[in-house]
Amino acid sequence: QICLIPFQGDRADVLLPPTRSIAMAKKRLEAMPCGGGSPLADALQAAMLTGLNAQKTGDVGKVVVVCISDGRANVPLCVSKGEEFDPAADEDSKDGKPSRKYLKDEVIACAKKLGVLPGFNLLCIDTENKFISTGIAKEIADAAMGKYHQIAKADGKAIASVTNQALNAMKKQ
Repeated sequence: QICLIPFQGDRADVLLPPTRSIAMAKKRLEAMPCGGGSPLADALQAAMLTGLNAQKTGDVGKVVVVCISDGRANVPLCVSKGEEFDPAADEDSKDGKPSRKYLKDEVIACAKKLGVLPGFNLLCIDTENKFISTGIAKEIADAAMGKYHQIAKADGKAIASVTNQALNAMKKQ
């Protein structure tokens, strides 16, 4: 089964619940919104919840979360949940906004939670330019004990190729 959870703006939303319909997935993928904020921690939480629900209903045994991102979150979880960000919660906060460290720590904490869930695997496809890379996407994959791939160009063919290779490798384990 496949599920699509785009994250942009202030939150991540399930665009396509788990389904066997590849045609529907392709159609929704083509219409998937992009740009704006990157609520990456919210996306990882949504993926965990969706995967756990699919496991509970018996629809799937294994869950592979494919995270296509540069790893740079810029929306804290509290904002994704409809709350105000409290600068007092972040010692490095400037101008009332969360610091990069705060946002990164939230994402890494979510990745660690995902990594210990039974039957869950994370594949992180890094879209960041490798010459100016911060390495955050690799840290996310490592925190979840997942797989990491850096791709030069985030087009559909490159993403499909990396995903297929990684899924085949995971099946052999």
